[in-house]
Parts: sequence; C-alpha cells; structure tokens
Amino acid sequence: MVLKTFNVEESVYLKFSQFCKEHGISMSKQVSMFMESMIEKEPEAKKEYLKKLDRIKKGEFITVKNFTERYGA
Repeated sequence: MVLKTFNVEESVYLKFSQFCKEHGISMSKQVSMFMESMIEKEPEAKKEYLKKLDRIKKGEFITVKNFTERYGA
C-alpha cells in the first residue's frame, strides 16, 4: 500500500468524509475501489461497486440529531 496525495475540492472531501462516517465505511477503501473499477478490464468490477453503493444508498438508516442525548455520554 502507498500513501498518495490528491487535490480535491474541500467541499467534496467534507461531504464524502461525512458520508463515509455516517455509513461506517472506509474513505480510503472507497477511493481504492473506485480507482480499481475505472481501470478494470472486466466490467463485473464496476457492476459490483455500483451494487454496493446502491445497497448503501437504499439502506435503512435512522437520523440522530444529538448522539449524546440519544445514546448517553
């Protein structure tokens, strides 16, 4: 594994970071999976990636406005 630096719009980074935190997924892994899906010769990789994202989007989630209030300190 290598450490790389990319220039990303701050607003996009913050939104994606929040998305990953809310869904309990690794930002690095998502970026890696996206890169793999873009270069993969087998379109099945793209399909699997898109299926996973679709499952996440359609998941049953609850809205928590105040974590401490809901779950305690």
